[in-house]
Parts: sequence; structure tokens; C-alpha cells
Amino acid sequence: VDLAELARGTLASNRFMVLGTLDPSGRPRVSPVWFSLVDHQEVYWLSSPNAHHSRNIGVRPEVSMVVFNSAADPHTGQAVYLEATAGRVPDDELADACAMRSEASIASSRHTGVADQPFVLYRARITAAEIHVRGRDFDDGSGADQRVPVQL
Repeated sequence: VDLAELARGTLASNRFMVLGTLDPSGRPRVSPVWFSLVDHQEVYWLSSPNAHHSRNIGVRPEVSMVVFNSAADPHTGQAVYLEATAGRVPDDELADACAMRSEASIASSRHTGVADQPFVLYRARITAAEIHVRGRDFDDGSGADQRVPVQL
């Protein structure tokens, strides 16, 4: 099994991620966020700059993310864990960021009423990726699940 291909497939087949941030005191915060992936290197999402996670990113741009199918049956799902540096997409890069999208969903959000809300575009540049591999898939006899680093 090509683990990098499995990770890319998991990322491509899911639309929500769990975004992990730290507040200024170091308290962890997780948020479900609809996302879009570009070239397996950058993750984009729309969010209010007043959202707790957005404010956290403004102070600490290091984030973690996990993408998985929450509807999968037990012992059948896959998960991809990402580490990244995140921030608001600068206004002068918005047009290019939307043009890079392989789907028109972020750009078209301006036509679905989302743009009427106080949302802005955020980007996380992936610095590390791991895939969850079930213990039964290893031949080491431990039976323990593991996270295996992959290059996306």
C-alpha cells in the first residue's frame, strides 16, 4: 500500500477538518472547519476573523489539523494528521489564491451569501504530514495503531 497515495485520497475525499490552535495562554482549541486543499501543500478555509480559532492563529500561527471520514464504520476509517503554519490570506493575494483552487467553491462563496458574512480567507502551509495506520496493518506483531510520516 502506498501510504502517501492513501493520505492524498483521504484528503481528497473529505471536506471537513478538525483545526487545532492554541490560545494566548496555551490552552488548546479544536474547531471543525470546511477546507480546500491546493497541490497537497496548502489548506484554505473561510472563517470569521472574530472566531476563537482565527484570533488564536493571529497570535500563534502554528496549527495542527486532522482529516478523516467521521461516518466510517469502526476500524475502517483513515485519518491524515497535518502540521502547518497558518494565517489570513493577504488582500493582495486573494485573487491568486482563489484562482489556484481546483474547484470554484471558495470563489463561488461570494455568490452564495457567505460573502455577506464577515468571513475572510485563511491559508495553512503544510509543514508535516502523517497517516494513521491501523495496528493490524503492521507486521510488527504489536497490534498498536501508528502514525506514519508521509510526503504528500
